[in-house]
Amino acid sequence: MATHVTADARRGSSFLQIAIAVQTLTIFFQAVSAGLLLTSSYGETLHSVGARVMYGAAMLYVLAAVLAWKPGGGSPRPVRHASGFLVLASVQVVLGIAHVPSVHLPLGVLMFALSVLALTRR
Repeated sequence: MATHVTADARRGSSFLQIAIAVQTLTIFFQAVSAGLLLTSSYGETLHSVGARVMYGAAMLYVLAAVLAWKPGGGSPRPVRHASGFLVLASVQVVLGIAHVPSVHLPLGVLMFALSVLALTRR
């Protein structure tokens, strides 16, 4: 039984690590597409699509955290972190739609830093 729990925990932890990496990459893509937003005609489209993908990645992070916690018997802390990140992503989307760059841009930088921190903590 202990071997089964350990294997589940390892698998859940791997999925969590992948979810955090995907999230980090999508946020980095958002920074790149924000630059393109300022310099090209297709930047707005890329940034808009990227926002949806980034939000999906934040939801994937929550799912991975729950799966690493519940069946694997891990700590609930990643669930709190992932849920907080989903809240930040929601605020980021609202600020982007409202065109509030004075808060949207710094929040994006903070989200990238927090995602890199979560990635390196695993």
